[in-house]
Amino acid sequence: MTTAAINLQEEYAKTEIAKILNLLDEELVGLAPVKSRIREIAALLLIDKLRKNLGITAGSPGLHMSFTGSPGTGKTTVGLKMSDILFQLGYIQKGHLLTVTRDDLVGQYIGHTAPKTKEVLKKAMGGVLFIDEAYYLYKPDNERDYGSEAIEILLQVMENQREDLVVILAGYKEPMDKFYESNPGLSSRIANHIDFPDYTVDELLKISKIMLEEQQYQLTAEAEKALIDYITIRKDRPLFANARSVKNALDRARMRQANRIFDSRGQILTKKELVNIEAEDILQSTIFD
Repeated sequence: MTTAAINLQEEYAKTEIAKILNLLDEELVGLAPVKSRIREIAALLLIDKLRKNLGITAGSPGLHMSFTGSPGTGKTTVGLKMSDILFQLGYIQKGHLLTVTRDDLVGQYIGHTAPKTKEVLKKAMGGVLFIDEAYYLYKPDNERDYGSEAIEILLQVMENQREDLVVILAGYKEPMDKFYESNPGLSSRIANHIDFPDYTVDELLKISKIMLEEQQYQLTAEAEKALIDYITIRKDRPLFANARSVKNALDRARMRQANRIFDSRGQILTKKELVNIEAEDILQSTIFD
């Protein structure tokens, strides 16, 4: 009697998981705990698939996920990579990711919520539904709120159509924890909870340089110091959104650079003047932030 065997390397090579995980490493600075967790999930899904191929009993892995963390920490990007992995392994049929918020799911009057929610679910079928700031679906203090209706429909689909749709609920950690406490049915259907840490100053500086390099800009030594000072101060202020806030600051710096060059239009310009972001561009563009 021969024993069935599978070459793991060959099976791994048949998918693009390695490429997707490598891209995750390349495209996202930091986030080591998140990347490690995604690799663990990918490994489990691959091995479960191989077990099924050999006729070994394998329980259906829970695929619904929760991403918690501050804005600008890469949750949507990781969601896109996760949808690629699920598609490559055959757990979803289309591989697309649909990002929605409360406004896309909840209606304004009686009878409006169910069709809205069902229409979104229809568009998401075969892929991943990413619900950002999911806790806004639940407003217990408002008796006229229809968010609970959307949650009930969502629960039914998460349970009964697990093979057709993966749901990722995302948002700030503390409100998400309260959201799950108030909706235990949702919590019990989420198998994978992933927390996204805030970026450090060094990581945000690295992200800044990547963003600028993509647009063929660079920081002077003085501008780099000014940006570090800005990030250090801004991180401790309200509404800081990590990479998103840094991108906004750099967009303003580019505008300030353009105005500075325009105001001195009598001079002969070189590539250096057009490429360099100076300290004054950073300071002027962030002073009111």
